Amino acid sequence: MRSGDYLEGMLSDYVGGKTKLKVQKSSTSARLVTALTCLQFAFAVYATFLLYYMSPSIDLRTKPDFTWATRIAQQWKQFIVTPHVRSHYQDASSLIGAEIPPITPSLVCEHEKIDFLQKKSNDAQMIKFKRELYNEVLDFQSNNFGTETLVELMAMKSKWDMRGPTKPKVTVILNHFKRKTLCAQLDSLLEQTLPFHHVWVLSFGSPNELSLKRIVESYNDSRISFISSSYDFKYYGRFQMALQTKADLVYILDDDMIPGRKMLQILSHVAGTDKYKNSVLGSIGRILPFRQKDFTFPSYRKFRSKEAGLYLPDPAYNITIDKIVQVDFLSSSWFLSAELIKTLFIETPFTFATGEDLHLSYQLQKYRNAGSFVLPVDPNDKETWGDSEHRLAYVSETTVIFKDIVQVRDDQWWKALSTGYITQWAAMRPQKIDALFYAHSVDEVKVLAPLLQKFRSTAGKKAYIAVSGGNFCPCEDATTALNWPKLVCKERRFKIFDLAIGALSGVSNSEVPVVQALYSSMKGLIKIHNPSVVITVADIDPHVRNALKMATETNSNATTLVLLPRPSISKVLWMADLRPTALPYWNRMRISVNIITQNRAHSLTRLLKSLSNAYYLGDEIPISFNMDSKVDEATIKLVNSFDWPHGPKTLRRRIIQGGLIRAVSESWYPSSDDDYGLLLEDDIEVSPYYYLWIKYALLAYHYDPQVSFPELSSLSLYTPRIVEVVKERPKWNPTEFFKHIHPNTPYLHQLPCSWGAVFFPKLWREFYVYMNMRFTEDAKANPVQIPKSRTNGWQASWKKFLIDLMYLRGYVSLYPNFPKQASFSTNHMEPGAHIRAKDNVVKHDKSDFEVPLLKEDFRTLLPGGKLPPASRLPSLNLFNLPVSLKGLKSAGAKLGQDVLRCNNVTEIVTVDHGTGLPMRCAKF
Repeated sequence: MRSGDYLEGMLSDYVGGKTKLKVQKSSTSARLVTALTCLQFAFAVYATFLLYYMSPSIDLRTKPDFTWATRIAQQWKQFIVTPHVRSHYQDASSLIGAEIPPITPSLVCEHEKIDFLQKKSNDAQMIKFKRELYNEVLDFQSNNFGTETLVELMAMKSKWDMRGPTKPKVTVILNHFKRKTLCAQLDSLLEQTLPFHHVWVLSFGSPNELSLKRIVESYNDSRISFISSSYDFKYYGRFQMALQTKADLVYILDDDMIPGRKMLQILSHVAGTDKYKNSVLGSIGRILPFRQKDFTFPSYRKFRSKEAGLYLPDPAYNITIDKIVQVDFLSSSWFLSAELIKTLFIETPFTFATGEDLHLSYQLQKYRNAGSFVLPVDPNDKETWGDSEHRLAYVSETTVIFKDIVQVRDDQWWKALSTGYITQWAAMRPQKIDALFYAHSVDEVKVLAPLLQKFRSTAGKKAYIAVSGGNFCPCEDATTALNWPKLVCKERRFKIFDLAIGALSGVSNSEVPVVQALYSSMKGLIKIHNPSVVITVADIDPHVRNALKMATETNSNATTLVLLPRPSISKVLWMADLRPTALPYWNRMRISVNIITQNRAHSLTRLLKSLSNAYYLGDEIPISFNMDSKVDEATIKLVNSFDWPHGPKTLRRRIIQGGLIRAVSESWYPSSDDDYGLLLEDDIEVSPYYYLWIKYALLAYHYDPQVSFPELSSLSLYTPRIVEVVKERPKWNPTEFFKHIHPNTPYLHQLPCSWGAVFFPKLWREFYVYMNMRFTEDAKANPVQIPKSRTNGWQASWKKFLIDLMYLRGYVSLYPNFPKQASFSTNHMEPGAHIRAKDNVVKHDKSDFEVPLLKEDFRTLLPGGKLPPASRLPSLNLFNLPVSLKGLKSAGAKLGQDVLRCNNVTEIVTVDHGTGLPMRCAKF
């Protein structure tokens, strides 16, 4: 029903409802309905405007004045109550603004109360200790790699120079727990002369998390972020977060560090220099303990001890940093490239409870060769300080003063030093030891034990052992194998190094972690202790061997890796008697075995068997067979089938028969000054110890830089029983002859040996030239005639020319001397070119030439159990008479029959050792 009809019906009822009245007044009713309808429309428009202007979201002060509607709305609005429930379409910012008033740093910041002065020591002795040590450190660093003042550092060319086109992006990480210093840090960072890229405020397991968050929000800076966790990630968490940054540099700050406003600029500039780009920089550092007089290391917190190290800077002792100084680790702040952060996590830390500062510096040096440096400051400009309020460190208890934490940190830095961390003590006090042993398993420890114990029991010798540790070779098990107390694994004294390989690097099916950790640790230990040799077993794991080889080769002080076959280790205890200057030459020499043979296959078989049964110490030993043209079939088959595992095998056969003089003299020629030739005819037999004698003698008398012995030209394996050059050939017993010195002393003899001897390269070149200049078919035509010597009449003898040379120029050979003339070689006097030859009328009694072979370790038979010094070796002339080395030269000069005419009283011929050619006469 329409509203007009309804209204009309009501009016009809009101007046009585008569039909006639309705008809009469119909026109009047229509006009009334029209008026009421217009009034209804006007009221609707008014209500719409009224409701809009009464809305709580409308400010009438900003709207135009709509006269009566506006005035009514203003009057009614004061009676309207704002609803508490808002539409879900409402803007969140308007909701927060309505419920929480805006906050500013001034409303939420708290500050640490510092109402005391900086602590100062009045202990004169401690002040003296600290200043002396600091000056020593600074002097050492200044002299070795230079130290710079702040002005000098800022003058250095830098990638991140503020005047350059490129500005570094620096992420600052603040780690907070309880201290009330966040606002002070943020205020300082916001005022830096070099703006930061980001600041990450970390709150891990902090009871103040909410207040810290409110502080960060109050700064309303999109570059400052708050990151929190209910789990406490301890000291390593901030470094783990730093791995996520995309900035160029990272600045990690403890909550007690308030940097001056120039700090980011200074740090970035220094980090951009070539000298310090591979470094971690900071404002506070520590130098770890030095070794004490009792050879132990004290705790870093030991009181009244100079050796306890340094804390830098140390206001308590008035030590400020005016020049950059390298330290063992930084504390409280670290500035470094983002790339270097990764290094912290190469090895599992010693503990996660503390010590991230030391672990960072240790890992950076070990794997990146990066140093840790405390920057200098301008004492008159606090804006250059990285620690503008050092008293904050004393406000509350810190970890370093708790006894248990001190012990843990002591254990940690000692572990680092024991695994190759080169501390300032190690850099300033370079060590020198004889040998560093390495064992990767307990079984290897047992095998190496006799030699290690011999080194350690020899007066004046130093030797330590490093073990892999972890699951490979635990330190405690190694000490048990060595019969040492397990306590040595914990002592702060050098003896055994537990490298903890595997324990720190985790379990892996790859050899890479083991090789990396072993190489890095051994490289550091070698640099600290400078061993002459690193000794291990020859059959050690190949990857381990390669790591050891790389580590020894990095040492500029010539450390040699010695790989000893297990059966030989107990046979080379004489290594401990060699000077440390001789040991590095262990692998230098190359001794070849050169056999002269033709048609004595049975004799050759015996020689080859004796050679195969000898100890060779893992050295490469080339072997050559030198055969004349008339070699028989049996000999050829024998040499072809002979297996020689110690080095290359070479066969030489002459086309035209040359005879013994050519066969011997042409059987070997040196390829270098470290190439030595052992010449053996096939009727000789050698002792199992022959090679050990050669090696020992060469190291003791030829390679030791402290020994000057130019007269020594060869080493004999054989001890003669007769005086060979005298016509009557009288018997001779060196044991009896030298009993007033020592019955078994080795001795020097002017007679070269042809029944097993090693010849030196320089002499052999000289001999070649000499024989070429003096060789004659007729012995009597030879211009050299030694008085009363049988050698003057020797025909077709290479030895005759060598005797002449040694007599004229005063050369000698070293001979062994043991009971019953037991030797390292013997001659079986079997028929050949000389023995029982048709043109040789001299009769040979086999007992005069065949001597027993040494079948036991000869070391115990030597005077004092070792080779005597070169200066104490007795010397004999060609006729077995005692003559000094100078006297031998005098006799040769007096003869005056050398290839050059010299003063026959004071001069002998000298040669070019590279060519063997005679050069000039020289005084002796």
